[in-house]
Amino acid sequence: MNAPELASEQYLLETSGVKKYFPIKKGVLNRTAGYVQAVDDLSFGIFPGETFGLVGESGCGKSTLGRVVLNLQRATAGRVLYNGRDLTKLQMKEMRHLRRELQIIFQDPFGSLNPRLPIKDIIGEPFRVHERVNKREIDEKVVELMRLVGLDPARRNSYPHEFSGGQRQRVGVARAMALHPKFVVADEAVSALDVSVQSQIINLFMRLQRELGLTYLFISHGLNVVRHISDRVGVMYLGKLVEISPTDELYSHPLHPYTLALLSAIPRPDRAKRSKRLILQGDVPSPANPPPGCRFHPRCPYAQALCREEEPLLRSSEGDHRVACHFPLG
Repeated sequence: MNAPELASEQYLLETSGVKKYFPIKKGVLNRTAGYVQAVDDLSFGIFPGETFGLVGESGCGKSTLGRVVLNLQRATAGRVLYNGRDLTKLQMKEMRHLRRELQIIFQDPFGSLNPRLPIKDIIGEPFRVHERVNKREIDEKVVELMRLVGLDPARRNSYPHEFSGGQRQRVGVARAMALHPKFVVADEAVSALDVSVQSQIINLFMRLQRELGLTYLFISHGLNVVRHISDRVGVMYLGKLVEISPTDELYSHPLHPYTLALLSAIPRPDRAKRSKRLILQGDVPSPANPPPGCRFHPRCPYAQALCREEEPLLRSSEGDHRVACHFPLG
């Protein structure tokens, strides 16, 4: 376990040593030749009513982690505790009862909606699966949900292709809110939208959180978006969490060189901050063959011999700020 002992009773959702490896099959006999270490020994917790932002480059394992914490993909090892229950131990029938409380909003607002169904059937599907309600009651609930997310209920007979990208994402949000969930994973939920539409959807997320008491795991590579919505932020690199901190602290005082590199890539108007930019050299190593020691050391300008030999643990540095680095930035 990478983290110090976690206060489990305080968290709504907590992971402990979670791993997700995908086998690499080769040859005529389809033998396992290795594993892609998409998520490797992650431990963190999310408080009730909190938005926990998760950032990192594409391919670092963010989306895989989001699916693992909802048990949409089984963890290879470790525990995922939701309200004290280990989701990794539950069978499909037991998970079905918890699906009402655990929902996900996907990145592609078009690909995640069935193009053959009208909006009223897409939003109403959770009621048909989880509740015994008649068509009239479902229609009333659909109207209520469409109003909740800012859609015109008069268009509930329309199909997904008749809506804009932002409107389709609102449909996805309405479907996710149907059964009054407590925990929602937003997996790159605004990445496919225009900047102006992104702000509208982010404001929608924040309003729903206030009104419904939601807890979010907000996955994104948009650092400005994460800063706007998150209470705390976790930074992932090659399947590992390298830093966790309250949002303002992370953006003003990053301790890990990778976090500094991500933040320095954000365009800034003032030259003083621009001069601190850290440009990484080389490519991200393969998760099928990660480097020994610190996984970031091949690209880190501050790496020393210890970084190549020993993996750093995620340790507390200042208050709630934790970093996995042998030589954190001052």
